[in-house]
Amino acid sequence: MDKHYLTPLFSPGSIVVFAGDISAPETQTGPGRLITEQLRDGSYKAPVTFLDIGMTGTLSDLAQSRSDLAIIALPSEQLTAALEVAARIQSKTALIISSGVDAKLAAELQAIARQHGIHLLGPNCMGFQRPHLGLNASALGSLARPGSLALVSQSGALTSSILDWAVKNGVGFSSVVSLGANTAVDVAQVLDFLAEDRSTQSIVVYLEGIRNARRFMSALRAAANAKPVIVLKAGRKPAGEKAALTHSGAIVGSDDVFDAALQRAGAVRVRTFVQLFSAAKGLSGRNLPVGKRIAIITNGGGPGVLAADWANELGLELAALPPQAATELAPQLSPLACLQSLIDLAEDADAAHYRAAITACAASNGIDGILVILSPKPGLDTTAVAQALADLHPSVGKPLVTCWMGDERAVDARKVLTAAAIPTYRTPEAAVDAFNNIASFHRNQQLLHQTPPPLSALAKPDLEGARILVESVLAERRRVLTEMESKALLSAFHIPITKTILARSASEAILVANQLGYPVALKIDSPDIAHKSDVQGVALNLHNAASVRDTWHDMMATVSRLRPDARINGVTIQNMSGKPLGRELYIGVSTDEPFGPVISFGAGGTMIELIADRAIELPPLNQFLAQRLIDRARSAETLGNWRGAPPADREALEQILLRVSEMVCALPQLREMDINPVIVDEAGALVVDARIVIDHAPAGTDNYNHLAILPYPSSQEQEWPLRGGGHYTVRPVHPDDAQMLQDFVRRMSPESRYFRFVSTMRELSLKMLARFTLIDYDREMALVAILRERTPAADGGFTETERIIGVSRYVTNPDLTTCEFSLAVSDDFNGKGVGSRLMLSIMDVARSKGLSQVEGLVLTNNAPMLKLMRSLDFEIRKYEEDPDFRLCVRVL
Repeated sequence: MDKHYLTPLFSPGSIVVFAGDISAPETQTGPGRLITEQLRDGSYKAPVTFLDIGMTGTLSDLAQSRSDLAIIALPSEQLTAALEVAARIQSKTALIISSGVDAKLAAELQAIARQHGIHLLGPNCMGFQRPHLGLNASALGSLARPGSLALVSQSGALTSSILDWAVKNGVGFSSVVSLGANTAVDVAQVLDFLAEDRSTQSIVVYLEGIRNARRFMSALRAAANAKPVIVLKAGRKPAGEKAALTHSGAIVGSDDVFDAALQRAGAVRVRTFVQLFSAAKGLSGRNLPVGKRIAIITNGGGPGVLAADWANELGLELAALPPQAATELAPQLSPLACLQSLIDLAEDADAAHYRAAITACAASNGIDGILVILSPKPGLDTTAVAQALADLHPSVGKPLVTCWMGDERAVDARKVLTAAAIPTYRTPEAAVDAFNNIASFHRNQQLLHQTPPPLSALAKPDLEGARILVESVLAERRRVLTEMESKALLSAFHIPITKTILARSASEAILVANQLGYPVALKIDSPDIAHKSDVQGVALNLHNAASVRDTWHDMMATVSRLRPDARINGVTIQNMSGKPLGRELYIGVSTDEPFGPVISFGAGGTMIELIADRAIELPPLNQFLAQRLIDRARSAETLGNWRGAPPADREALEQILLRVSEMVCALPQLREMDINPVIVDEAGALVVDARIVIDHAPAGTDNYNHLAILPYPSSQEQEWPLRGGGHYTVRPVHPDDAQMLQDFVRRMSPESRYFRFVSTMRELSLKMLARFTLIDYDREMALVAILRERTPAADGGFTETERIIGVSRYVTNPDLTTCEFSLAVSDDFNGKGVGSRLMLSIMDVARSKGLSQVEGLVLTNNAPMLKLMRSLDFEIRKYEEDPDFRLCVRVL
């Protein structure tokens, strides 16, 4: 049960091939002939059987052809019959290599596969290659050379081109998978397999589109948590291609959202085909950085300046040696060397000079990575310099990227660098790109490890009041909330707003203004006018009743003339913000297809589209994500000391972002929202205007299904009494639990560790820790039992610490109706009811997810666990595949 469900597809123990009559190649399709030749050349060592769907025989004859994988390369009219035969011989997986299959036939094939439990890759795909197995089940040409890089592509033509390019450039692959339109096994499932594939160290993906954002994000996060994932996305869609009722809907494009999704998933995005493999090469290095400060070492000013210019363009920081380190380094270099922003070793630099400069940079805490550029000079032994780098590399401790310029004189040097696993490039810009990808990977990995709950730690919002307001508007068959309603909804989530009152006549406006106190602002109130300033529907800084009266009449007349079709409720009166030195910003929500709601932040005001300052993040947010969202906008620079104004209250801005995240999580009806402007100064932040668009919630949004990233399930946290006294807490695991989980495993007895992991290991590897603590709460769950202990402190007092005393876990099976469980309890807490409670709690979670059955393997000699399973009404069965285990099953 530990094997991935796609193992029979990508690592089959046996294959059956439907490619027509192999004795008459002229009757086969082109892919059929190619598949036949490739599987008969002897490279693939497992049994291969060739069948013709027109052959005669009994079912018992067919049963002898049972296989892990059925490969079908036939004309479209024969695909259904071939897949039915594959189902009869109980093939676990199937690959259909074809083109031109329409959506109707594809749906029919997928239905047959689902009916018989077959995992189907295809139709309309070019197949796959597994070079280390000698398996070429593709119409992509010759088998690629073996390597540690996996390629997943949604374009067959591009896949063929990449393989052809890889031959000349010496790139090898662990897997090559071509996915086309209508294929049943999609990119998410392939990523899921590659995340656990030991022969794969990095994954590159060419993507044209996705069908299910939640499933894609789940698989991508799991894969990027295990190994670098680089994505090239085609079909970028700019903002503004569809009509929108808010600024947020107009300025946020789907490509911006895709960028934000990849960052949140911990993956790296590239923009060109060349960068795809350049990034993979850079991320294959041993050391990853902690920041974006890069030192550039060069023997030529021109290449160094080009690299520095491109680093600045990408937002990297050019790092220089500290004064003392520069002083100590200078005597070891040429008198012509310059150690300012660039470390220019001068044209007479040799291997010793490079070695000294690299050593100094490696020792500096202000440098995150090193770029070494070498231009060939007369008399310079470029290979000797490369060898010096190769010798130093193991001790550098931070990313080392190189650019060996030239061609003929750089060939041998590049071989030395490649052999030492030092990424090397032909141009300064490409080398800087590589470091930027490394830095992006580190930043995105930080985002990956954020698992915020749906509600922040701030005061609880009035969720019931907010839902009543939304439902009442929808009951009136309206989608756009008035300004008053929008601000009322914001108030339910404790977002600070200006007091706003609607006036339906000039006399009412005067009374309201007198009550609020001057100065005031007047704004037209209409569900049909998205942008009030476009119709002169905003007037500011009115200081007396006469100006309020005259402005009310002028505004009503002007708006009626410019928008005679608009329904006008009246004019709202509100106080001026009282923040003359405040910064005008905007916070928005828009809904993307397929990623769902996204939160945007940037400069506000009437020129928001023109300025186009925006940063985007997928909900839910926590404070770290809110801070990063603010920092990514250009307008973040104005939040410090700015043109005589003191620093703004960033924390107040962060809290509004957290509140907006709560709104998005709690209200699946929310489609678009503009908070523009929100004015922030040193005293806090205040929302001056807001516009909200809602619609009926999509089906199945009860469990945050409208979000691409499932929030941390904080509602599952419960406290339970401990048998013998005391209490412990059962809650979902969190990435921050990694060290506690490691301590838990180390405390287990050798026997307990063997019972849980069927291994003699003493602790979890870093990859296992990451896998066990950063989980997708949508398809799996891990509950930890946390005990708080008081230990004596050095000052005579006590320190409260936490430890894990038990873990229960389930992972949903591919059938999406059953799950596999595991359980472990600390030896010193056996017999205290912890194991029973963890199992009951994990079964409750599985039941709430709609799963119907839980099952798990227990070693036959693990008598205490089998006793516990019987006490919980599990059925204990023999496990046919291994007599050392028992299969424990319970219907939920």
